[in-house]
Amino acid sequence: MPPPPGTVVVWSDVACPWAHVAVARLHRVRDELGLVDSVRLDHRAFPLELVNGRPTPRSTLDAEIPVAGALEPGAGWQVWQGGDSAYPVTTLLAMEAVQAAKEQSLAASEALDLALRAALFAQSRCISLRNVILDAAAESAAVDVDVLADALDHGRARHRVMDDFEQACGDTVQGSPHLFLPDGTDVHNPGIEIHWQGEKGTGFPVVDSDQPDVYVELLRGAADPATR
Repeated sequence: MPPPPGTVVVWSDVACPWAHVAVARLHRVRDELGLVDSVRLDHRAFPLELVNGRPTPRSTLDAEIPVAGALEPGAGWQVWQGGDSAYPVTTLLAMEAVQAAKEQSLAASEALDLALRAALFAQSRCISLRNVILDAAAESAAVDVDVLADALDHGRARHRVMDDFEQACGDTVQGSPHLFLPDGTDVHNPGIEIHWQGEKGTGFPVVDSDQPDVYVELLRGAADPATR
């Protein structure tokens, strides 16, 4: 079912560089268009580690980050600066936290999602850890950290991640990121076409085309007419 007017459903992994580009553009263009009160982002989990049955290789992300970062530099980027032992091997708890924040509001959930992406990509923090997730929530200033901690400690949103994973295993969700709009349309990795030169892990991605203005049309089409 398409989302209601005023909502964009975003399927992604919080550690996906291309999703970091997409989410940053959604926030930036929504602000530029004055649609903050007219469009909310409903984040859904597309856990790549479950889809692929392994942690996402750091070598792949290290190759993707400089290329993706050049497309949307304002999102905040750096190649991993922490120690090897601190590299996040899983993002399941981070994605669970984003789902748990929906108990408070979609606004809280999308603020936490953005904060966690910044913590990983711009600050090289291990978002596998509970304390790092809660610190990011506190820094977002939109999340009640005590309520979030209670939700995580009791696993209230854990099923949401697994439910999303099971749904994403069908034919509808093509990858991270994939957006679904109120008019029934959907688009995978909006505006960007890439291919890999060489094998993943040893090669690098090449951007064949990038059309960031597609987000203007997407957000205007998703806006709830009642709140414009």
